[in-house]
Amino acid sequence: MLGLAEPKRLYQKIGRDIRQQIVDGVYEVGSRLPAERDIAEMLNVSRTIVREALIMLELEGLIEVRKGSGIHVIASENTQNVGTTSENDAAAFNDVGPFELLQARQLIESHVASFAATQLNKTNLQNMRSALELEKQELGQGVNTGKGDELFHMAIAEATQNSVLVALTQQLWEIRRKSPMWKRLHEWIDDVDYLEEWVDDHDKIIHALSCKNPEAARHAMWQHLENVKTTLLRVSDKANDSFDRFLFDHSPSVL
Repeated sequence: MLGLAEPKRLYQKIGRDIRQQIVDGVYEVGSRLPAERDIAEMLNVSRTIVREALIMLELEGLIEVRKGSGIHVIASENTQNVGTTSENDAAAFNDVGPFELLQARQLIESHVASFAATQLNKTNLQNMRSALELEKQELGQGVNTGKGDELFHMAIAEATQNSVLVALTQQLWEIRRKSPMWKRLHEWIDDVDYLEEWVDDHDKIIHALSCKNPEAARHAMWQHLENVKTTLLRVSDKANDSFDRFLFDHSPSVL
């Protein structure tokens, strides 16, 4: 597996700043933090960055995001044995933010899909359709194991007939499976109705691939992962029942 660099991720800096304000008593236990949108505007960052910072603080046991009620401070010190000093921040939070991961997938998998359109065979298409059928079965049962989703994207990577691209795509999914932040984000989601949108996207991707149209495949995959980012931000917005479909201002919707 390729080693992950440890950059100073912006969500970690935002999280540390909010943590320090809690420790200093700016926000006392029992009080509420400003709304996510207000924090984003005050710090001039996107809401995806703030969302990742809040997930980090929730994993530390400092805050709790309550549906329709806001972001509540529940402790003034780390209750989850997570390091708080600058020296061990990188080790403690060597965890890619869920929206950062989706952005990387968007950049990589859109081009993987484009190349797959020129290389795929009938077996590859059948594997994609089988994975999509599994997704539809789970959707009908109201469950979401994510197996069909992963199989679908891996089938596209395998259609490139390039082992390096397959391994790279596999690593992206392994990061997702092992990410505490990704798991916590999904714990904020109450239902799986949003998966219908993703299944429709997968249908469009298969159509573009079956037509062997690289540009259409690239665009379909890019737009699908843009939809995933937007949908996850919307359906995981527990603190605000009047969420207004905030758009991702830091990444374009098309290439």
